[in-house]
Amino acid sequence: MEIGQIKPIYIYHLGQYVKILKQRNHLLKQLQKRKNDDRTMLRVLTDQLIDHAVIILEKRFLFMKRLHGWAKDIHKSISRGLEDLHLQYAPTIDVTENEKKDQLLTILQDSFKTIENKEVERGTTLIGPHRDDLLFFVNEKNVQTYGSQGQQRTTALSLKLAEIELIYQEINDYPILLLDDVLSELDDFRQSHLLDTIEGKVQTFVSTTSVDGIHHKTLEKAEIFRINNGKILDKK
Repeated sequence: MEIGQIKPIYIYHLGQYVKILKQRNHLLKQLQKRKNDDRTMLRVLTDQLIDHAVIILEKRFLFMKRLHGWAKDIHKSISRGLEDLHLQYAPTIDVTENEKKDQLLTILQDSFKTIENKEVERGTTLIGPHRDDLLFFVNEKNVQTYGSQGQQRTTALSLKLAEIELIYQEINDYPILLLDDVLSELDDFRQSHLLDTIEGKVQTFVSTTSVDGIHHKTLEKAEIFRINNGKILDKK
């Protein structure tokens, strides 16, 4: 998720969370092997971890709500009205976007207290943002598990285009878009939809093994570099 591009504070809290998580996991390993029996430091690290986890959860819920609005409409358009896309942020603890900051704090504190012994037995942190998941549903079916290849590609494309619009809405500027051999995986309609969307507003770098199957006016204005073994052979 591109949260850090529109909310730099998220990167700070995520970085601190990862740092404390490593320290906590190291201590849990020591406790598991009985090289350390003092849980005071474990609880100090847990409190520090929770402080950052609360902010991360808040930012993710807000980002997902906004991303879902864009992605749903884009996916509907790409699929010609045949598919409904639903995004679901799935934390490892039982919370929703409706929880306030103090509620998230309390739930996390209670959850970590409940599983402290199990974490010591396992020697690792069992809950928290690092274990959260993002689920995608097309027409109420999990697209990662039950979706066709076309549905999975359309979902990925919808998310990418939604992120672009969300970033522009936030910072009034489009990001540079990198598409690694994506066009060859799309049918003509999806290719056209993608290229129409980015044409004239998003600086884009596209890698592909061949442009022969791409029929779009964008190529008339594009700079095309032919590369072999890391060297530019020619430019059109």
